[in-house]
Amino acid sequence: MIFPEPPTPGAQRQSWLERRRDKIRDEIERNRRGEYTVPTWVLALALALIVGAWAALVIFA
Repeated sequence: MIFPEPPTPGAQRQSWLERRRDKIRDEIERNRRGEYTVPTWVLALALALIVGAWAALVIFA
């Protein structure tokens, strides 16, 4: 029985690098098509800041 050679670290790293490049390239293409979305944590942070500012205005005014 013939076993395949174990993957070399360089080959594995290269495939990881290729996947990373493809992922970045896909994201750039989506952004150019207008499919950009704001991450949920950014929206939650903005909401918390607005509510906090409003509460501070009510409490300290």
